[in-house]
Amino acid sequence: MFASAVLVTGLAVASAQAAGLKIGVVNYGVLVQSSSQYKSAIAALRSEFLPKQQQLQAEAKKLQASQANLQRNQATMTQDQVAQAELDLREKVESFRQESTKLQQALGTRRNELFSKVQKAIALDVQHYAKAHGYNLVMMNDGVIYADEQIDLTPAILKILQAAPAAK
Repeated sequence: MFASAVLVTGLAVASAQAAGLKIGVVNYGVLVQSSSQYKSAIAALRSEFLPKQQQLQAEAKKLQASQANLQRNQATMTQDQVAQAELDLREKVESFRQESTKLQQALGTRRNELFSKVQKAIALDVQHYAKAHGYNLVMMNDGVIYADEQIDLTPAILKILQAAPAAK
């Protein structure tokens, strides 16, 4: 199935070139990861979520210390004290898990929002470049088995992306 799709794509490209169409390819992954917009999105995620992640890491260390303390002092505690300490520890661990889950969900949601904006901006830049330079077809190189360097638009578009101000 994949081989037939590649063959069809190859035949379509060959037919398009024979018809005088201008075709280009882009390495979308390179464009995304090298763009100032992507770097800005990563920095925004870090500044937004790193403090809370560090707070949760500190809380995890406190919980580990509490558990070690309970195990160490258990022999000198009454049965009621042990039961109460274990209950308190379980409640704290459950609260920690809930906060950790909330943070991961919020991070995932925010990451999707930011990267969606980045991808849309890059797609628009590729479209503008293609129209401005007379390209009839621009494909991502992920599905292309071979593309001559002459039709690789990645470096030219990358210059545009890096010159653009980072999206806020």
